[in-house]
Amino acid sequence: MNAKTIGRDNIFEGRGQRLWKKAKTLIPGGNQLLSKRAEMFLPEHWPAYYSKAKGPYVWDLDGRKYLDFSIMAVGACALGYADPDVDRAVVSAIKRGSISTLNVPEEVGLAELLIKIHPWADMARYARAGGESMAIAARIARAYTGRDIIAFCGYHGWADWYLATNLKDKNGLNDHLLAGLEPKGVPHSLSGTILPFHYNKIEELERIVKETKGKLAAIIMEPVHTAEPKDGFLKKVRTIARKTGAVLIFDEITVGWKLTYGGAHLLYGVNPDMAVFGKATSNGYPMGAIIGRREVMQAAQSTFISSSYWTERIGPVAALATIRKMKKVNLPRHFTRIALRVRAIWQRTAKKYGLPIETSDILAILTFTLTGPDAQEAKTLFVQEMLKRGFLASNIFYATLAHKDSHIAQYEKAVGEVFGIIAGARKKGGVKKLLKGPVAHSGFQRLN
Repeated sequence: MNAKTIGRDNIFEGRGQRLWKKAKTLIPGGNQLLSKRAEMFLPEHWPAYYSKAKGPYVWDLDGRKYLDFSIMAVGACALGYADPDVDRAVVSAIKRGSISTLNVPEEVGLAELLIKIHPWADMARYARAGGESMAIAARIARAYTGRDIIAFCGYHGWADWYLATNLKDKNGLNDHLLAGLEPKGVPHSLSGTILPFHYNKIEELERIVKETKGKLAAIIMEPVHTAEPKDGFLKKVRTIARKTGAVLIFDEITVGWKLTYGGAHLLYGVNPDMAVFGKATSNGYPMGAIIGRREVMQAAQSTFISSSYWTERIGPVAALATIRKMKKVNLPRHFTRIALRVRAIWQRTAKKYGLPIETSDILAILTFTLTGPDAQEAKTLFVQEMLKRGFLASNIFYATLAHKDSHIAQYEKAVGEVFGIIAGARKKGGVKKLLKGPVAHSGFQRLN
């Protein structure tokens, strides 16, 4: 990869940047996912749109080719973009008809496979996105228990049941999702039905149990996110759920399949009552799965959970092909090796240039922060300078099967150059002076 390939002279101007400006006049917020807004990376200069994606590479609308060392479709493509085996299965499904009056047999096969991998589970339901899958899980838990209140830890989507947190406390989601979110459009009657607690702080969950007095419907959390469980935290949560009769739901949408084959909870020997999968499960094709104990899952029959496009064929076919390939290639082993190398590059290079840095412990969602009062400016400059060098890069990195040693070597060279620029800028009066546009957003901000 070189300057000619990237077109370094006009890297910050092109069809993508112009289309993004237009999009914000036609689409509220500009697009459908906050994490992909240009303002989260490099305001005014991020290429914003792609024409092609393959393996670890992305091409923008002007034909410039980049190595993706950032969010890789927000962790959805753990095998890399356009994996040939998954795509081959999907193309075959399309040729045979993606939907009809009858049901697709693959949904039965997928249920059998998920349950085989997770022997504690007995049944499965499907959706096509993570947020709606979590809404289904919450509905089933409430239907099963006949209760309303949910205790949660972490990020679990956009739906009313979750955003209702901020009805009771306007800062309730600050430590779990984003600062600055207002629950407008969420019925005020939901206030007090969703209560947050922090990971590894069992005393906070115990306080919720005491205050809700037997009205807890569910405990919803990721088994692990950025920190390891301490002092038997997950086992204590499991015990609380069992004693209170609350349904324990593990959100495996982001961490599932990457640290081990199946849900990350398998690593810790703690089984939930339900688990929810998405993202990497189908390598870029829409698919969500909710699995659980038979007694709990059957409660779906006592309420109404139904949608036409949950019955199409592409999602289950993609999931079956993806899950089988992840086992064949031992994805967790490769994922761990690549993620460890990238984190070591950050730490080693930051030390070389005297940059204070913090990195995450859990490899499934690898992050770094160049700490200091200019942390966000430093992140923005990193994005800007890595883009010049042919990388889509940020302070978040999702490893994939498509990331090879040769890519890592190119990335290390570029990180060395850019960390050096940041260190030099800090010594000469400020990082912000080198930015070609505004500082990247760090929370929820209106765009139009």
